[in-house]
Amino acid sequence: MNILVLGRGKTGSLVEEIARERGHNVRAVDEFENVGGTAVRPEALSNIDVAIDFTAPSAVLGNIEACVRVGTRMVVGTTGWYEHMQHVRKLVQKYETGFVFGANFSVGVNLFFEIARAVAPALNLGYEGHMIERHHVQKKDAPSGTAVAINNVLKAGSGKVLEIESVREGNIVGDHEIRLDSVNDSLLLSHSAKSRRGFAEGAVKAAEWIHDKRGFYDFKDVWRELR
Repeated sequence: MNILVLGRGKTGSLVEEIARERGHNVRAVDEFENVGGTAVRPEALSNIDVAIDFTAPSAVLGNIEACVRVGTRMVVGTTGWYEHMQHVRKLVQKYETGFVFGANFSVGVNLFFEIARAVAPALNLGYEGHMIERHHVQKKDAPSGTAVAINNVLKAGSGKVLEIESVREGNIVGDHEIRLDSVNDSLLLSHSAKSRRGFAEGAVKAAEWIHDKRGFYDFKDVWRELR
């Protein structure tokens, strides 16, 4: 496939590396190479099978709109645009292309979402909950998109949301903890990322999965189908 990687930060650069390892042709651009949307103009996208976005909340919506309107399939790992979800869904349907987004493309984190879904009823059975997420000091959004996604899972299963404590220190890749306490016992559920490779591999595999499909997908609903 011909893949366009938008964003050459820590995760985007690793996406580029892994996509090449898996035999794809890759063009990667950073924010300075995409000033005014030059990298996502129709002529620039004419031979691109899938665009993978790991940019920033300020840039991602413009990239999405440009790619979707010319039918370029997308994988979006950038968060901070979800208030525009319905707008993007309608665009994907209108232009009959394929789109996968995710708060986190790690298989381990998506397993953690399933664990959160299983424990959510505890919040109606006498347990109080609290969530802590820790990331590196350069991370711009707080709470993290993953923490928000975990909270959405808990809310769907219990009608309740947890207070989220956000910590930014050092070079932490990403840690998420759910603490549940009752008068009888306590539960501690945690996921700690050792590197960004899990995120990047998931994004590349999502691109391979969506390249011949149409529709609007959340990664948490399709990760089991990846190879």
